[in-house]
Amino acid sequence: MDIGIGLPATIPGVERGQLLEWARRAEARGFSSLGTIDRIVYPNLESLIALAAAAAVTERIRLATTILIAPYRANGALVAKQAASVDVIANGRLVFGVAVGGREDDYAASGVDFHHRGRIMDEMLDEWSRVWAGESFGTAGGIGPEPPNGRPQLVVGGGADAVYERVAKHADGWILGGGTPDQLADGKAKTEAAWKAAGRDGAPRIMALAYYALGDSAQQDADRYLKHYYAWLGDEFAGMIAGSAAKDPATVQGYLQAFADAGCNELILFPCSPDPGQVDLLADAAGL
Repeated sequence: MDIGIGLPATIPGVERGQLLEWARRAEARGFSSLGTIDRIVYPNLESLIALAAAAAVTERIRLATTILIAPYRANGALVAKQAASVDVIANGRLVFGVAVGGREDDYAASGVDFHHRGRIMDEMLDEWSRVWAGESFGTAGGIGPEPPNGRPQLVVGGGADAVYERVAKHADGWILGGGTPDQLADGKAKTEAAWKAAGRDGAPRIMALAYYALGDSAQQDADRYLKHYYAWLGDEFAGMIAGSAAKDPATVQGYLQAFADAGCNELILFPCSPDPGQVDLLADAAGL
């Protein structure tokens, strides 16, 4: 199983130097991917912009939106162009993970109907295929630039039945956006069933996310960030998420083993502190 690491782009107050040093260290320590998570109504860095910055200071590591909430961006052609642009800057390293999300305030801030997000997602996936295939949209032709590998690697997140159909029709894999190894195994089975029913060759890539906080201030870092980030879910649920973050090397190893056993191809561990020293702490804990 590949082991990725999240960029601290969603942690309030992250500084330019921390973000860029984080990306450099993550690549040097052998992580498979740098991931981002996505919101509008929060003091975070925008996902694709953060990954473009990381692309400029790295050469090998994959750059993954895990996930980007696409429908509230409304303009599918523009999103396709933005993703292709990052993919070009990264020499084909973008993994474009997308989902519909569940926060109504993000959609309200974007002026997009929250209740139509599934339909918008389906329309976008169709449109992206046409954009990346080079279809003409006007007098100048297609919407470029052309992605280095034809299109970015595409993964779709979520747990509704429609999600697995989207994966089978459009994508290269499925991602569990937070959850247990048992939930991953269940989603993997549903993804593979939809994949087979659609007549797809090969196997879908299966990915998952988890949180970690290591070092002397691990508990404080997890509480400060995760209880704030997930406050919209209520104190009890936000506290459960903060409590689930891996806070010592043994728990990191336990998470890695459990997700690998469940059939995960890549687990991306997201930080609770923007201190680049957290990269080395995770690498050591994971045995990289």
